[in-house]
Amino acid sequence: MAEKIQLIRPNVELKKEYILFYQEWMSSGESIVPWVVKEDPTDFEKLVQFLIDSEKEENTPEGWVQHSNYWLVDENKRILGAVNIRHSLTEKLLNIGGHIGYGVRPSERRRGYATKILEESLQKTADLGLEKVLVTCNKDNKGSERTILKNGGVLENEFSEEDGNIVRRYWIQLN
Repeated sequence: MAEKIQLIRPNVELKKEYILFYQEWMSSGESIVPWVVKEDPTDFEKLVQFLIDSEKEENTPEGWVQHSNYWLVDENKRILGAVNIRHSLTEKLLNIGGHIGYGVRPSERRRGYATKILEESLQKTADLGLEKVLVTCNKDNKGSERTILKNGGVLENEFSEEDGNIVRRYWIQLN
């Protein structure tokens, strides 16, 4: 793992890097997590503004929750991953989404980046005043499960989605 990696707020200066990150993930054919990475970056300035504005209550559409977004970057400002931190939960998020959704670009997996994203995200949720957070993963996603367990996750139960997918629900107590 690169020594100087950090979570940063989205910014327009990283457009070229973000487009490469987005294109790599799209061409992989894999499910994209967190959901905000699926957003079309054609109007990049608009996308960045959306990601920043979603933290403000007045910008939260009905049925949504406030959320903060960060990119994991290395010392060269290469985007390695992304995280979406929900400030509260709806019923759906309580079942399958949780407070924190994170992902690492396909070419950078199995290097400890997911653990770092989750570790730093837990500090950010504590800064929001949360005492415990819900983190979920699909039952067959062993890498994500290991990441959650390394960060103190305690399995509460499993939730079956309509399509038969099983989601594991883990709670992490914040200090």
